[in-house]
Amino acid sequence: MTPPPPGCAALGARRARASDSPAGSELPLRLLLLLLGAAAATQGHPRSGPRISAVWKGRAGQDRVDFGLAEPHTVLFHEPGSSSVWVGGRGKVYLFDFPEGKNASVRTVNVGSTKTSCLDKRDCENYITLLERQGEGLLACGTNARRPSCWNLVNGTVESLGERRGYAPFSPDENSLVLFDGKEVYSTIRKQEYNGKIPRFRRIQGEIELYTSDTVMQNPQFIKATIVHQDQSYDDKIYYFFREDNPDKNPEAPLNVSRVAQLCRRDQGGESSLSVSKWNTFLKAMLVCSDASTNRNFNRLQDVFLLPDPSGQWRDTRVYGVFSNPWNYSAVCVYSLGDIDQVFRTSSLKGYHSGLPNPRPGKCLPNQQSIPTETFQVADSHPEVAQRVEPLGPLKTPLFHSKYHYQKVVVHRMQASNGETFHVLYLTTDRGTIHKVVESGEGERSLVFNIMEIQPFRRAAAIQAISLDADRRKLYVNSQWEVSQVPLDLCEVYGGGCHGCLMARDPYCGWDQGHCVSIYSPQGPKSVLQSINPAEPHKECSNTKPDAAPLQKVSLARNSRYYLSCPMESRHATYSWRHEENVEQSCEPGHQSPNCILFIENLTARQYGHYRCEAQEGSYLREAQHWELLPEDSALAEHLLGHARALAASLWLGVLPTLVLGLLVH
Repeated sequence: MTPPPPGCAALGARRARASDSPAGSELPLRLLLLLLGAAAATQGHPRSGPRISAVWKGRAGQDRVDFGLAEPHTVLFHEPGSSSVWVGGRGKVYLFDFPEGKNASVRTVNVGSTKTSCLDKRDCENYITLLERQGEGLLACGTNARRPSCWNLVNGTVESLGERRGYAPFSPDENSLVLFDGKEVYSTIRKQEYNGKIPRFRRIQGEIELYTSDTVMQNPQFIKATIVHQDQSYDDKIYYFFREDNPDKNPEAPLNVSRVAQLCRRDQGGESSLSVSKWNTFLKAMLVCSDASTNRNFNRLQDVFLLPDPSGQWRDTRVYGVFSNPWNYSAVCVYSLGDIDQVFRTSSLKGYHSGLPNPRPGKCLPNQQSIPTETFQVADSHPEVAQRVEPLGPLKTPLFHSKYHYQKVVVHRMQASNGETFHVLYLTTDRGTIHKVVESGEGERSLVFNIMEIQPFRRAAAIQAISLDADRRKLYVNSQWEVSQVPLDLCEVYGGGCHGCLMARDPYCGWDQGHCVSIYSPQGPKSVLQSINPAEPHKECSNTKPDAAPLQKVSLARNSRYYLSCPMESRHATYSWRHEENVEQSCEPGHQSPNCILFIENLTARQYGHYRCEAQEGSYLREAQHWELLPEDSALAEHLLGHARALAASLWLGVLPTLVLGLLVH
């Protein structure tokens, strides 16, 4: 007797007759199916969700390394092209090495607290919050039992640099941002533990120490900062992205507003006593991320990634922003540095109705000139520009939005085998997974496709940090338990032959010599078959139809209950159970259960026969499962008939040599 499909034995009783079971025993089974259906209807994610889900198992010993103990607060540092990953933890710095084709390793450098006595054990710890390359060494800064300090790590030795206010927070929970540019250092970290609680953006090392006015930001949470070297060096800008409390206290207004701020990198402060130590070129603008067609607004900035233009044009740098709303839905909006710069150069000031002074607020002056007091006073009292920064594209809408809650993003610009450029986004979720989303085309021809969801860890946990190495084509991610190296070209997870490989629409992968392989394989991208048709990629395959599912048989008693379970490999497909020509069960895209289940409550004579599970994805149709349900007596007859045929065959084989010999003699 053929065994039932995976999961059936756990869900349904194969041989139980309805007459042998009390009617009440069927209630939990029916209730289970109702709950599964309700979950699919209320929580389903349509095609904006990932097409498939994959667990990255990694190569044994090569792609994952444990910390050995939980690290609740970490910071990750990785230099592109290097096999090394540094992670700062509690009282130590870990050095992970992932050499190609060899086992990964880990070494630790102890950087313990220098404080000998403290009231709270947690306050005795030294949480490393900053790692940065400094010459031949690595700068490591930490909380040091609420006395922020730094150390220089060189070849495994630790050199204390003493107390360094502004380089590390007093507590690892504090929002902190530190930006290095040559010998200049910028920080959002307060220098006094009990004073100066209003967050500021400071230059803490460089020509002259400056800080933002206390009135220009309302409880900011800093996300990202960058230096942009413009056409004239005196015009170089610092842009930083943050969210803050909304000054509009209308009950219907969002609680948070997302912003980008600008500062002139060579700002020398002002002329008066009130402005001499402050940034005089501060302006801020609102970042808009909303979809008017669905009336959805995303006001809470989560993360920012800057993708430089390959030709070096700073204005064409793409700014990818991850936003969320109060329901934890997410959106990705894309801006350009050129548009941001234009807004600050040309917009009027919000709420200011007089003529702007000369030079206008926010303008960078050559020869290290000081900003006139009148210009500073206008900008300080009206720091927000009236014009808002809108996303790229003709409709000024999000690249896409989703019911998933995204937290971090990195983006890789790559070229497929035909030379077409793709932007591949890797987005971390609050479930400890990574979504791989491909963006192709520009403007109205822009297409977005969510390829897969990746589980990067052995033990499911929140992703604390993610780093992209375009040179090695790897992602480096860590949780509180482990560090994982994930290849960008995860081609081996795609099943279904040529059709399944091309339907994945993964620009890193293609079909070659009977396998789904990376375009970076030794054979080179020219030998790999990739589709140029995003709507019907499977039609590029030489065989027009995918292989049929193998026939599986099971014998069942009449009036018994049974489940047929079909794994839903693609979340973008509609799965249908067909009995002969009739559709008995259909599972739409976004169905939350990993299987499309057909429940046969009471098996009658009409319900025996062939059942096929078909997956329909656009014009792509494949047979995922094929089962034949047989009555027990038919199965027994077939078994006996098969045995008789085998016996006859064995007798014939025994007689055959004698007949041949007789013919030869004759």
